[in-house]
Amino acid sequence: MFSGASALNLDAKGRIAMPTRYREVLRANHDGRLVVTVDVQSSCLLIYPGNEWEVIAAKLQTLSDFQPQERAMKRLMLGYALECELDANGRILLTPPLRQFASLDKKVMLVGQLNKFELWDEQRWQQQLDDSLALIRTEGIEASERLADFSL
Repeated sequence: MFSGASALNLDAKGRIAMPTRYREVLRANHDGRLVVTVDVQSSCLLIYPGNEWEVIAAKLQTLSDFQPQERAMKRLMLGYALECELDANGRILLTPPLRQFASLDKKVMLVGQLNKFELWDEQRWQQQLDDSLALIRTEGIEASERLADFSL
């Protein structure tokens, strides 16, 4: 399970180094295999360990090629999907189209989301945090039955 936010630097070749605390888990449980794709709801990338991506791919396979919204979801998530492995230094290479989609510059944030990671441009991540806090404060946690258990 992945959690926490890590400030990282994107190098000149478009690589990020996964934080040390995740490397052993990724190598031991997922053979260091990752799949990077786009988030269709936010301007960030999603990084799935190989086994977790297989679950997502199976769900995508059930979507219709004839229903426009479902086809669009498949087109984006599969079209951008990049299979990669951690190199000896724990890095992964992000292709220019992926970096462009998420407007990634030198400073990025890797955010654990239990079964996957989100990768954000640092400034967009800060804006997302502000937007999320405003949404929770405006709507209130009680507005959703699923979130009610998290209220204090």
